[in-house]
Amino acid sequence: MDSSSLDNKSPETSVCDVDVVVERPAPSNARRYTLLFIFCITQFLYTLTNSALFSAIPSLVRKFDFAQSQSVWIISAYQLTFASFLLMSGKISDIYNPKYTFITGKFILAILCIGLGFVSDGILFLALRALSGIAASLTVPSALALLVGLFPEPKHQAAAIAAFGAWGAIGIVLGLITGAFFVEYVSWSWVFWFVSTVIIPTTLISAVLIPSQTKNVVRKSGFTRFRSLDIIGILILTVAVILFIFGVTTGSITGWGSAMTVAPLVISIAMTAAFFCWEAFQPSECAAVPPSTWFIPNFSVLFGTSLLPYFWWANVFTTYASLWQDVYQWSAMSSAIHMLPIGITAFVFSFANRVNALSGMNAKWLIFSGALMMMTALVLFAFADGPHKYWSLVFPGFLIGSAGAMLTNISANIAMFRATPPSTAGTVGAIFNCGLQLGSAIGLAAVGSIQASVQNRNRGPSNYEGQAAGFWFMLVCICIAAIAILVFYRTDATGSRVEKAAVSAGSEIDVSEIEKGDGFPEGTV
Repeated sequence: MDSSSLDNKSPETSVCDVDVVVERPAPSNARRYTLLFIFCITQFLYTLTNSALFSAIPSLVRKFDFAQSQSVWIISAYQLTFASFLLMSGKISDIYNPKYTFITGKFILAILCIGLGFVSDGILFLALRALSGIAASLTVPSALALLVGLFPEPKHQAAAIAAFGAWGAIGIVLGLITGAFFVEYVSWSWVFWFVSTVIIPTTLISAVLIPSQTKNVVRKSGFTRFRSLDIIGILILTVAVILFIFGVTTGSITGWGSAMTVAPLVISIAMTAAFFCWEAFQPSECAAVPPSTWFIPNFSVLFGTSLLPYFWWANVFTTYASLWQDVYQWSAMSSAIHMLPIGITAFVFSFANRVNALSGMNAKWLIFSGALMMMTALVLFAFADGPHKYWSLVFPGFLIGSAGAMLTNISANIAMFRATPPSTAGTVGAIFNCGLQLGSAIGLAAVGSIQASVQNRNRGPSNYEGQAAGFWFMLVCICIAAIAILVFYRTDATGSRVEKAAVSAGSEIDVSEIEKGDGFPEGTV
């Protein structure tokens, strides 16, 4: 390192002072797009695994003898740890080398998936699913950080992030069919073994192709880097969410006034408050979620918005997979085929940022429109009380609601990246994906318990009253979120925020493009 690098360092110091700044040459286009393809494949596999399990839920419930309200842990065990540890993973990818963070996460996940295929005990299955969530959490923020570094050009960066999301939508579509095929013709174990056979070779390729650093990287002392991971804060948040979901899922079994329900909920609320208090006393560079983050214009409302898409998708998938297979006695393959409109529509709308009419709209109205579409679909679902109403109510609900969920997802994702400086890409990506997964995990627990409570009072799931109650509850939740968007989203904040971030980062972003609006970026993320 030459002396000029040291001379250019800021005189200001903190507990996380830098030691070395390493610069690397930009990789070739062939290398960049090959890596983009690998990152997209990784995203594809994660969504494929989860969507494939929706077809396998009835089989897994029977194999492990889960109660209906407990079946949410098949999905939530993964999503809970994935969401909680995303915050730490975002820090790891920003502080340490994102290349090795990405590779380590993929390798551990491949090993765990192999083990999941051989499990015969329900508790062990859920434990391995939870560990899989931790491993997967290492890869998403690091992949986003690598993408931002590999594609610094605004237009290419926007296209890369859109492609990353699009492959997730492809995973939803193919996951339904893949899971149904394995469940019906082979075994649910092959859902996990298939993922391992793809992850292992792509991990080896990644180790060779990903540059050691794709951007200027700050190296810090070992203790300083470890402290900035905020392990205590992450553990507090994780335990709080686990207790909340446990309390909600046991409410329909032991009663909502029982100690087994009330105590975990009260402790969960107290620990959530403790988490925010802990974060408030941490240095901003060492907090999992720096308190100042919530004061970035529109950041808080965008985080709240991130709870909605997976909340909608996960509950719709779970409700209809169980209804069609357990009540209507449809096969796993038939159920998956009937759900295809959800995934296909999500894939199509993942490219909505290429539509000129939408690219010029403000993100506020795009997100609000998506929420309205999800609410419209839920009204249709609430009255679809028989298999004969699939084409008249369920099918159009799938199209409208899935389009709205993806529109909300992409709009909020890009708007959040635009509201924050590029140097925090890993952490911002982690926070957004944390919101997505928390929306799914907590939503599954809440909706599942409501459905189970209503069904227990009304002769089981065959009369559809429990499913309808769950859909009405989802409608109320999204309606509250839509009102919050109208009231709290500031349409004049994002442009000035991005301009300041671009200037402070020395970026050559064309601010005139930013000022066109804060909806889908024409050339800026």
